Amino acid sequence: MTLLIILIAVALLFDFLNGLHDAANSIATTVSTRVLSPKYAVAWAAFFNFIAFAVFGLHVATTVVTRIVSPSVISDQVIFGAKMGGLVGAGICKTSFEAVVVKGLAKTFGAIVLSPATGFFLSLLLVLFVS
Repeated sequence: MTLLIILIAVALLFDFLNGLHDAANSIATTVSTRVLSPKYAVAWAAFFNFIAFAVFGLHVATTVVTRIVSPSVISDQVIFGAKMGGLVGAGICKTSFEAVVVKGLAKTFGAIVLSPATGFFLSLLLVLFVS
């Protein structure tokens, strides 16, 4: 029970610190360009974070839990390791490279590459359209 309480406390602390950095990154442009005041920018970001959860559900969480590392490998130690370093590394340390779900990891890497490239090309099209 003590280990569970410590794990929850570490997860909450991690989420708080991660949210702190994400909030600053997501509202920095709108505040620095004076499009929105900090108060409204934070409210705007919170609103759309909630809407994203309500509309798209738990697809990202499901991918992380089942399609990055085999669910049979997940334990308290792997969760602690994932919070301190990374899920893939923690899974590999517990068993071996067999813990990694290659197909899910490949989709994640693909999204990491395609997301900024898609944003770039869509913004380029928008600039061409506007000009």
